[in-house]
Amino acid sequence: MSDIQGWGQGEDDDLLFADEDAPDPSSANSGTVAAPWKLLIVDDDPEVHAITRVVLNDVSFDGRRLQFLSAHSGGEARAILNDHPDIAAVLLDVVMETEDAGLRLVHHIREVLGNRRVRIILRTGQPGQAPERQVIVSYDINDYKAKSELTAQKLFTTTVAALRSYQHIDAIERNRQGLETIVDAAGTLFEQRSMDRFALGVVERVAALLPRATGAFLCAVPPGPNPEDSNPEDSNPEGPGPGGRFREAVVLCGTGVFAEATGRPVGAVLPEAACADIAAALARGRSLHRDDHSVALFQTQSPGPGALFIGGHGGLPEVERRLLEIFCSRMSVGFDNVSLYEQLRLAQIATVHALGKLAEYKDEVTGEHVRRIGRWATAIARELQARGTCGGDADDRFCELIGLASMLHDVGKVAIPDQILRKPGKLDPEEITQMREHATIGGRILRDASGPVGGRSYLSMGAEIAESHHEKFDGTGYPQGLAGEAIPLSGRIVAVADVYDALLHRRPYKEAWELAAVVDLIRAESGRHFDPRVVDAFVAVLERGGPEA
Repeated sequence: MSDIQGWGQGEDDDLLFADEDAPDPSSANSGTVAAPWKLLIVDDDPEVHAITRVVLNDVSFDGRRLQFLSAHSGGEARAILNDHPDIAAVLLDVVMETEDAGLRLVHHIREVLGNRRVRIILRTGQPGQAPERQVIVSYDINDYKAKSELTAQKLFTTTVAALRSYQHIDAIERNRQGLETIVDAAGTLFEQRSMDRFALGVVERVAALLPRATGAFLCAVPPGPNPEDSNPEDSNPEGPGPGGRFREAVVLCGTGVFAEATGRPVGAVLPEAACADIAAALARGRSLHRDDHSVALFQTQSPGPGALFIGGHGGLPEVERRLLEIFCSRMSVGFDNVSLYEQLRLAQIATVHALGKLAEYKDEVTGEHVRRIGRWATAIARELQARGTCGGDADDRFCELIGLASMLHDVGKVAIPDQILRKPGKLDPEEITQMREHATIGGRILRDASGPVGGRSYLSMGAEIAESHHEKFDGTGYPQGLAGEAIPLSGRIVAVADVYDALLHRRPYKEAWELAAVVDLIRAESGRHFDPRVVDAFVAVLERGGPEA
């Protein structure tokens, strides 16, 4: 089915027989061996394979040699294409096991595999079997050659042109995919509110952006003089060796070969030269690239990770370097957003603790009581989330807030006279009425404080809890007589935790109850005082040994 007449018969076409394993002079000093271009030869004539290898054996394009793959039928070619999606070019015979086997393979490559990158060069010894005009119009091929016209020089020219075309198309496609990864990362990661989660998301996205890298990690540089004060080419004056204090930088999170490096000093993870590269990149204020690793920086407005180290990539081409810079530029904004959110969260936590202290000054039992309530409320909320019995009400944000917010449930007691709070006996009806006002007062204080913040916060949920944790599931509670799901879920959870802890511990007006008696009461009040789902979640946590300290 094949015709190899004419190969090497051109007047100026000399066949050079080179050692297939000979080193490529253009890459001898590069420090890394560039991956070869994969060329698939599909022909049912073994001699065509042999001649093609002889003619193209010494070809090198852009510092990369050729790796030959051979298939003697369309079926064999399909299997190879499935295993090697990075084949750059296919030299394809038309007539093999069937008269149109080659054309069927073209359809499989483009339509079934969806591979638009690989360059397809049809070679036929029987041009009449597949007329050139018809084939060029009807099939997505990139060149058409009769074997009789393929001299060694023309085969070389055709192959190199195909490789160059593949290189350009591959660069465009990697650009597109990389930009999609960056846009997707920005949309997903900018929703994160935890620095740990955001940092982990960054290194995971870098792994997707640079799939050839063996691993990546973020590191935080310890405090010290401005790295710009040091000479990036010499030893850092703060410590021995070219890495200086940057050897003591801590790995925040890593992926791939660095997945187990989290929390370790960079000097224990990387060789001295790589530590020096981190120091140099930070001192210069710009990324640094080597043959086997890169150091990328985030230009943040607030304190953030010192550097992103990517290892084992075998050298980043210019397109991937540009994508990495774009990625770091976008993620810098994300780091600033998360940092500002963390500052706001810490300010809210400090406010919660300060308000919680107010109740402690009024009631000596409140201090440890509110901390225990916080742990129980979080544990119950997580159990409800795991069970899915409260729908989307018990989401991650809810579970994150309720522990601290619950510590404010009795903040309204600041307005209750000491003689009522610390009365050793039972309260009279008038005192009970006065005591019950603490729910409304606490809600009003916290709602006023949370007003400017907006959205769900520790203060807004604290107001919700302060107002509703004395409501009862059957509607007989106070201050509003709410029933069932009209009572906020946070209030229903704290109601159980509050009664459990109050009964279990001594108060000025009562002795501590036995655990069994407390649990029996809570179970008996399920459906009356308490939401049955919350009671079930509480019992489940209790049977596991209670909330974590």
